[in-house]
Amino acid sequence: MTATSSGLSHGLKQRHVTMLSIAGVIGAGLFVGSGHAIAEAGPAVLIAYAIAGLLVVLVMRMLGEMAVASPDTGSFSTYADRAIGHWAGYMIGWLYWWFWVLVIPLEATAAATILHAWFAGVPMWLFALGITVLLTITNLFSVKNYGEFEFWFALVKVVAIVAFLAIAGAAICGLIPGSQVSGVSNLFAHGGFMPNGFEAVLGAMLTTMFTFLGTEIVTIAAAESDNPQQQITKATNSVVWRICLFYLGSIFVVTALVAWNDPSLPLQGSYQRTLELIGIPNAKAIVDVVVLVSVASCLNSALYTASRMLYSLSTRRDALQLFGEVAPNGTPQKAVLGSMVVGFLMVIANYLVPEEVFNVLLATSGTIALLVYLVIAISQLRMRQRMVAAGETPAFKMWLFPGLTWAVIVFICAVVVLMAFRPDHQIEVIGTGVLTLLLLAVGWVRARLFGTPWVRSSTLQTAASRA
Repeated sequence: MTATSSGLSHGLKQRHVTMLSIAGVIGAGLFVGSGHAIAEAGPAVLIAYAIAGLLVVLVMRMLGEMAVASPDTGSFSTYADRAIGHWAGYMIGWLYWWFWVLVIPLEATAAATILHAWFAGVPMWLFALGITVLLTITNLFSVKNYGEFEFWFALVKVVAIVAFLAIAGAAICGLIPGSQVSGVSNLFAHGGFMPNGFEAVLGAMLTTMFTFLGTEIVTIAAAESDNPQQQITKATNSVVWRICLFYLGSIFVVTALVAWNDPSLPLQGSYQRTLELIGIPNAKAIVDVVVLVSVASCLNSALYTASRMLYSLSTRRDALQLFGEVAPNGTPQKAVLGSMVVGFLMVIANYLVPEEVFNVLLATSGTIALLVYLVIAISQLRMRQRMVAAGETPAFKMWLFPGLTWAVIVFICAVVVLMAFRPDHQIEVIGTGVLTLLLLAVGWVRARLFGTPWVRSSTLQTAASRA
């Protein structure tokens, strides 16, 4: 097992990164949560998913340009440090770490809920503890373990989606005997394609946009593989068909076969309700297994991603230096343990503190995805401008630069403003805003106390001091 220049191992194989790029973004939100979005916007939810998907495609293209030029386990946080300033890399790195730490209790509880339904005699907290500890151990040994678990998790999700699309497609064509549904009439029945108006589509878009966060993990993981530039290029180029097939394809067949105002849709989830109407036996059990795999996959990725971001922050002296230490197996074990401890405290809090308190904690992560996308766009804009000024040409380019980059920046800002004016999303904007200001205040005081850079990049100085 070789090591990267950062000290991390090259333990991820091509098949690990490939499968991670194909199915890493697929979570329980597609199998279950999409039912709520369909119930809100009707068949026009396809527009919401298409807009959110297009945003992710463009953001990944920009991130791919920077990652191919300079693969780094800190990914966009490191690029923000270089392109915008130390404060930006510090802020977005810690926000991203916090997001994935909060994912740990959500996914652990979701997995425990399913397992508790199967084995009612075992308390939920024990299941949550067990799955968290198990995946932590796999992340401690080597990055290859993370890649191996994620490979099989992703493979199950891909097979499940392809099978679902095949069965639903056959039902649409009237090829399944005994099916209660067929054709595509539900796309335009029950009030038309957009029964609740465009405002409902915008509301659904604000919900669906965050289901795609995680696509960027492949640029973090690729830094621990052989030939990361090639892996990042392949992963970025595959984003378009992944979103079209897995998300738009799934939502299309669901809205074609299931009435958007079916009361069971938001309760049971889009996949389960569709399979029930088609007449597939044990639909709930099948979907529960797939959802369990999905939440385990997301928990696995949350531990991995949080630990790598914490490691990267440490190497830039934005976190305790011990989190930047690498074990002989090439794994930042202390960063894994540090992220796991905080994540597990959140798991305990989910059971002990009042629901309102935990919801406030969740609200602090409400718009982190948009801030990540915004930082990526601004970083790419500045780094490309520097390359042009130096007469350099990137090996992997963002399309129609700088027009599309500016369009993404304006769109993200507009979405944040829209969320700020919608009562159902205001708490998320406020929560993330307060957390961001606190992080910046702490970072500024820390920079003054220790004499570290704040406005300019810290990357070059850190590299020189570690040489």
